[in-house]
Amino acid sequence: MNFNNIISETTKGLTTIIINRPSKLNALNEETINELHHAFKTAEQDRNTKVIIITGTGEKAFVAGADISEFADFSVAEGENLASKGQALLFDFVANLSTPVIAAINGFALGGGLELAMAAHFRIASDNAKMGLPEVSLGVIPGYGGTQRLPQLIGKGRAMEMIMTAGMIDADTAHKFGLVNHVTTQEELMEFSQKIASKIMRNSSVAIASAIAAINAGFEEGENGFDAEVIQFGICFGTVDFKEGTSAFLEKRRADFPGE
Repeated sequence: MNFNNIISETTKGLTTIIINRPSKLNALNEETINELHHAFKTAEQDRNTKVIIITGTGEKAFVAGADISEFADFSVAEGENLASKGQALLFDFVANLSTPVIAAINGFALGGGLELAMAAHFRIASDNAKMGLPEVSLGVIPGYGGTQRLPQLIGKGRAMEMIMTAGMIDADTAHKFGLVNHVTTQEELMEFSQKIASKIMRNSSVAIASAIAAINAGFEEGENGFDAEVIQFGICFGTVDFKEGTSAFLEKRRADFPGE
C-alpha cells in the first residue's frame, strides 16, 4: 500500500512507523488513522517484525492532535461514531497488538497524539516534548481512550487535573508521573528507542505476546488479570520458544528463539 501521510520501514526485525504531516504538525485526520491501522496490521502480521516504534516527522511534534477541521460540524451521532471507529481502528488496536509498540515522542503529543502514545506499550520522550489533553478547551473531551488510559498511567487525581485544566506537562514531569519511561535529548531519541527495542528482540516474541495479553487483561473490566496470567503461563509451555529457552539455560548458552 502506498501511504500519503506516513512512512513505514522495516530493518532487522524493527518496524518504524513515522507520521509524516509536518505542515500539520502530524495531526491525525481520517486518512492518517486508516494508514496507521494498515501499517500496524502489516507489521503485526510480519513474522520478521519483533518490535514497532511509532514517531513523528521532524523535531516539533509527535502528533499535535486531531485534525479539528474534519469534525467541527459533526452531530452527536457523528461524534460518537468518530470516537468508536477511531478507538477500534487504531487506539485499542495498537494497545492489543501482540508485537511490542514503543512510542518515541519527539515534541508535542497533544489530544489524539497523546492518546496514540498512551496506546503504545510504553513511551520514551525527547527533552523538548510537551504532553497534554486540551480537549475541554474546545468544548469536548478526549475520545480516543484518553479518559481511561491517562488515569491508569498516572493516577486519577493527576489525570483529572491535566484533563480539566487542558494544560501541558513537560518531559521531566511526564517522567516523574510515570507517563514516560525515559527522557533523552532530541538527537538521542531514536537511537535510545532502538537500543530498548534490541533488548526486547533478544527475548521470546511468543512469551512477550503472552505477557502483553496478561498485563492488558488486568486493566479490562470483567477480566481477572491473575486468571489470564495463569492461562498465558500455561500456553507458553506448549511453545517451541519455551523448549529452546529452557534448553539454552540448562546448556548455558544463549537462546535462539524461533518465535513459535
